[in-house]
Amino acid sequence: MSDGLSARQIHILKSLIDEYIDIAGPVGSEALDKKYNLGISPATIRNEMVELTHAGFLRQPHTSSGRVPTPKAMKLYIDQLMEEKKMSIAEEVKAKEDVWDARKDMDRLLDDATHALAEQTKSLAVAAVDSYDKVWSAGYSNVFLNPEFTEDMLVCESLFSLIDEVERLNDLFFRRISPVSPLDVLFGEDLGWPNLSPIGVVATHFSINGKNGALGIIGPTRLSYPRIIPVLKYFGNLISEVAR
Repeated sequence: MSDGLSARQIHILKSLIDEYIDIAGPVGSEALDKKYNLGISPATIRNEMVELTHAGFLRQPHTSSGRVPTPKAMKLYIDQLMEEKKMSIAEEVKAKEDVWDARKDMDRLLDDATHALAEQTKSLAVAAVDSYDKVWSAGYSNVFLNPEFTEDMLVCESLFSLIDEVERLNDLFFRRISPVSPLDVLFGEDLGWPNLSPIGVVATHFSINGKNGALGIIGPTRLSYPRIIPVLKYFGNLISEVAR
């Protein structure tokens, strides 16, 4: 199976990540046994979680007996395990309506698109255009829906500072992330940014006025990727389409 893991380990890992996204905290074997149909005992789940920890897919916070997924686990989940939740027709129609009137004005289009994206995903949305000294962003209040940020104001402050640093965001969107990749997910831990290890960045690219643009969602590492990724891809394609 994936990354040398057994089918049982994959099942446990996927269930644990689903639960982690839902509860925003460490997940224990008892919780997995009660909520997910794993077909094995809590003791066996515990043993497999220990193996997954040794393999670098889980880690154990000092204050908890439960486990949380590492960036390595989240990447496996995003690439191979999760099931994307498609947008409804009504959501697609609303997205088009939200940006249509601004289609001939790049500044307004990206402003409207980030606001609409933030509203649909309940996240912080950011857009940038290569070599431009401006960033479009929306959804700041959504940051406070996540305990990772409300419980550590230094992380929150560092996140808001990042959004204000155009050069840093341009480096992220147009140099660290491949402009030809349809979608990329990066974690603060991988980027080596001080005080931003708990964040996740999901980004896609679009074309506007002959320029390369990037659209991203920034939030905790436990972003609801099955929901956010299809919405982000849709908005990226929508911007390219209406800006023609």
